[in-house]
Amino acid sequence: MKKSESKYFNTALRMDQAFLELLEKKDLEYITVKEICEAAGVNRSTFYLHYETIGDLLAESIQYMNGQFLEQMELRAEIFISRIRECPLDELYLVTPEYLTPYLTYIARNKRLFRTALKNSDSLGLNRTYNRMMRHVFIPILERFQIAESDQQYMVTFYIHGLMAIISEWLKNDCTDSISHVSAIMEQCVMPGCGKRNGI
Repeated sequence: MKKSESKYFNTALRMDQAFLELLEKKDLEYITVKEICEAAGVNRSTFYLHYETIGDLLAESIQYMNGQFLEQMELRAEIFISRIRECPLDELYLVTPEYLTPYLTYIARNKRLFRTALKNSDSLGLNRTYNRMMRHVFIPILERFQIAESDQQYMVTFYIHGLMAIISEWLKNDCTDSISHVSAIMEQCVMPGCGKRNGI
């Protein structure tokens, strides 16, 4: 990478980080380009060299945060994929504390960003992103259960929207319920009876 490219990406990273720090203190609609520039130590023309709007910066920040989360989860990926392929069918469901706790912890730590992302999910194309990610998880499971291909999309859509609705409600309540409680609710929705063992 050339020095000029490196400087460009470092500046973008500083603006991402400044924006995320501001989001921890206030909602998106109250954040100005001036504040972002001051926090990142750049001028307005530099901001507009990188982005047309704060919405563009939001989209990039979400990609940045998702990248960080996926890096944290990468070590689990091989175990996760082999489990889908090899575990007994009666254990083949992923809405368990083992899988949910790291994700819910990450959401709670970045709740303002996630709340903002959900409010702007249509313009950011988040539904498409989640659909792509979740299809890689749910489709192999549905195939193992020999669910007809024509029915798979309905079931994937049901799970994705149901789980995201629970997360959205949790974010509205400022993540005040414990992660273990929300995880147990999700388990109960997907596999009735599991949540009861976890205190629901």
